Amino acid sequence: MSGTIGVRELKAHASEILRCVREEGASYTVTHRGQAVARLTPVNPGQAFDEEDLSPFGSVEEMNDGFDRLAEEIARRIPPGTAVSAVEAVREQRRDL
Repeated sequence: MSGTIGVRELKAHASEILRCVREEGASYTVTHRGQAVARLTPVNPGQAFDEEDLSPFGSVEEMNDGFDRLAEEIARRIPPGTAVSAVEAVREQRRDL
């Protein structure tokens, strides 16, 4: 069994749902108010859980490099001579979405 499950249903039936994931290999997309917010999938047998697997970056150095690239990208979009705070720059980028 796989599919979409609301966060309230997940909360109410967590044990049963996790049993399906563990024993049947089921996967679920968890939604909140109709929007997908998480994916619940089984871990491959023999695969150890590692918190770094949850990170989009392999190390702190890679994460910092990613933030530096993001800062450079934001700086490129700000016209020269314009005094803009970081908060204003981020808000402007969000408006573009």
